[in-house]
Amino acid sequence: MIDFTNVIKAYPNGTVALNGVNLHIDDGEFVFVVGATGAGKTTLMKLLLREEKATSGTVVVDNTDLSKLSYLRVPHYRRKLGIVFQDFRLFPKKTVYENVAFAMQVVGVPNKKIKKRVPALLNTVSLGDKSNCFPNELSGGEQQRVALARALANNPKIIIADEPTGNIDPKMSLEIMNLLVKINKLGKTVLVVTHEKNLVDYYQQRVIMIDGGVVSDDRVGGMFE
Repeated sequence: MIDFTNVIKAYPNGTVALNGVNLHIDDGEFVFVVGATGAGKTTLMKLLLREEKATSGTVVVDNTDLSKLSYLRVPHYRRKLGIVFQDFRLFPKKTVYENVAFAMQVVGVPNKKIKKRVPALLNTVSLGDKSNCFPNELSGGEQQRVALARALANNPKIIIADEPTGNIDPKMSLEIMNLLVKINKLGKTVLVVTHEKNLVDYYQQRVIMIDGGVVSDDRVGGMFE
């Protein structure tokens, strides 16, 4: 599903963000990506999103070699990915329904399918009764669930959650994580970037640690042991 082979990412200022990364993630895995600020987590995500290209080595996602992906093909590739951001990134003047529907509209999904799929997605994240609300009428946890529903809108193969619990309280953090585990059990590959040791230890999933641009992934839980 995801393969990094001898990946180096160096920036023009001389910073080597990733240094010889070799990594394989199977279809349907649940993986935490952890590391200190500046360790290389963001660069790893940017390579997966094809916001950046590797300086050397290869990144292959679902049989697509991202180094050979043309600029025009990037939007089509990104349909395989569902992204959940720490700051939610909802449209403040769109309702919950409209925020989720928009992700489908931009890729040309017919309205008939949108009208059927959006309520189903909102029910999946327990927000079926909030479809006509605006983001400012929701709690942080509810906004993050809207963001998760939007990430699922186009039935992506991979969910990337970047600090999904960073702006919500501990109880809501567990709810969001439980939803991500539920989504993983439906067959999605899930990557969660996080600093939260308690969550990593509690869920006991595979942990990929990045330290100084070098990856190790031979542990389950215990991210800061």
